[in-house]
Amino acid sequence: MQVLTDQDAGRDAGLRAYGLLPLAAGDTAGLIDDGAQEALENLVRLAASLCGVPYSVVNIITSSEQVQIAAYGIDPGVCAREDSMCAVVFLDHSTTVVRDASRDPRFAANPFVTGRIADVRFYASVPLETSSGLVLGSLCVFSDEAKLPAPEQIELLEVLAHQVVELLELQHRTLQLNDALAELRRSNALLSEFAGRVSHDLRTPLTTILGYVELAQDDPGITPSDPSAEYLDLIGTGGRRMLGMLEEVLSYARVDGEIRPERVSLLAVTAEAAQDLGMDLGYGSGISCEDAEIFADRAQLRTLVQNLLANSLNYGRADRALRIIVGASEGPQGATLTVADNGKGILPADRERAVQPLVRLNRPGDGPGTGLGLATSRRIAQAHGGELAIGNTPGGGATVSVLFPARP
Repeated sequence: MQVLTDQDAGRDAGLRAYGLLPLAAGDTAGLIDDGAQEALENLVRLAASLCGVPYSVVNIITSSEQVQIAAYGIDPGVCAREDSMCAVVFLDHSTTVVRDASRDPRFAANPFVTGRIADVRFYASVPLETSSGLVLGSLCVFSDEAKLPAPEQIELLEVLAHQVVELLELQHRTLQLNDALAELRRSNALLSEFAGRVSHDLRTPLTTILGYVELAQDDPGITPSDPSAEYLDLIGTGGRRMLGMLEEVLSYARVDGEIRPERVSLLAVTAEAAQDLGMDLGYGSGISCEDAEIFADRAQLRTLVQNLLANSLNYGRADRALRIIVGASEGPQGATLTVADNGKGILPADRERAVQPLVRLNRPGDGPGTGLGLATSRRIAQAHGGELAIGNTPGGGATVSVLFPARP
């Protein structure tokens, strides 16, 4: 029976991290994705051709099994580790070349040599060692006839083994990225849930406070010259600003909810969004909109347009009247919504910062804001499978483009 070394004791955990540990004994399903599988099969075929032998395999060696994840000349299979030829030498960290395994004391009694499983004579094996020192298994070539390849052939076999390791390392990094992405999504979902709950809990008492402020302001006993009138105005102004911020936080948190796309009139949602901001839409108003249909969640599209209009309002220029043009165009990838203004614009160096939550550029003359408008808009775009981009408006200003992918 194969004796496990101290180095080998934790190898199953390492193989699991690479996605190479079978879920059950003898189960090889899903160890390699389809793209990597084709590349591995090409490599083992090249290895056999290079060495002039009929057989080549990539073996993964666990604490109890040898699992062939790619093979040429034979069907890939699984055997007990104690029956594996590669398990005898793969932890030596060097290439093994044997002209006739039946005459080598390490392999003479092995079932792959004696005829119980196979009749291997020529055998060469290169360990598959990662950059971290973990030996995953081996790339081996073999034949039922004794032979000895040229040194150049063995050197090229080692090059192919390195390519196998690179391929498996790529799968490992992909798994790590997928795990990190899943954890990030989970954390974002929890954070959004927390932000939504806190914002909702704060909004109720804040609305009550504002209600009492309005009642007090309507009290005929409080005159405009009364100091309490000024205090009530300050409380009301601060409370409404806080309520607006809570609404934006709630809007940001809701983006992770269910998307219900439908064909939506851009003109209709822009008119509603403008009205919510106390703006008119149409000739002479400073805001124009081309009618178009966008396949999107109606409520989220309205939130996005309202955020972009508010952003243009907050970053207008004092030396000219604000002009905002809302439009959309169809392309092979889907519909692209654009909101272009003639305001201050956003410098290329600031554009990535501008779409981060709670980030404001804080330029002189900027209007009020929470730093969530563009961040929420980008989340809405991403929730629809699209993306938000910021560019320049000819003549000055910012143009925000949002891609909504074509309907499947």
